Amino acid sequence: MLAMPSPTERLSGVDDLVLGDDGRVRCAWGAATPDYAIYHDSEWGRATTDDRTLYEKMCLEGFQSGLSWLTILRKREAFRSAFANFEARTVAEFDADDVERLLTDSSIVRHRGKIEATINNAQSMCRLWDGGRSLAELIWSFAPPLGGCPTSMTDVPAITEESTRLAKELKKQGFRFVGPTTAYAAMQAMGVVNDHLVGCWVRESCEHTAGPVPPPR
Repeated sequence: MLAMPSPTERLSGVDDLVLGDDGRVRCAWGAATPDYAIYHDSEWGRATTDDRTLYEKMCLEGFQSGLSWLTILRKREAFRSAFANFEARTVAEFDADDVERLLTDSSIVRHRGKIEATINNAQSMCRLWDGGRSLAELIWSFAPPLGGCPTSMTDVPAITEESTRLAKELKKQGFRFVGPTTAYAAMQAMGVVNDHLVGCWVRESCEHTAGPVPPPR
């Protein structure tokens, strides 16, 4: 069971940062609930180059569309169980019977279009691999230049030129449910961009952590 959230206090004059009782300053949204705190501190904005994890994050961002991210986080293990731990070659073999099965699974978001897109996107990943490319290579090729350190949430965009171009390329490769806004949210989650606010303790540890992009499987 997750612990109750630690008491926090707002930093004087900084509305979008909070100081926790652990002595760490973090983005205010990352202190809102225990689920958010774990995700903020250990995952969001940290560079991801593993194709399985990238596929999972992209699919979850697609499922989040129209919902709160907290809803998706709390259903994450159920999504992993429903979609074979997001092993793309396995999900690519899902058929119409699997779609109907998943539509009866109350532990996940039962949206036909999003379920079908998750299967379709696994198939698109397999085509990338079979063509000698990786999803990591594709996504990270749209990483923007370093810079643009946000000091408040008003500095954090919902869409960028890079996310628009990434969404267009993903669509060209057959991926679905990844528009420019979803693409940017995925880029944030994958650490392709670092949108932790200046002053957040996680920000510095997220810099320059991508490492080499692994080859396709």
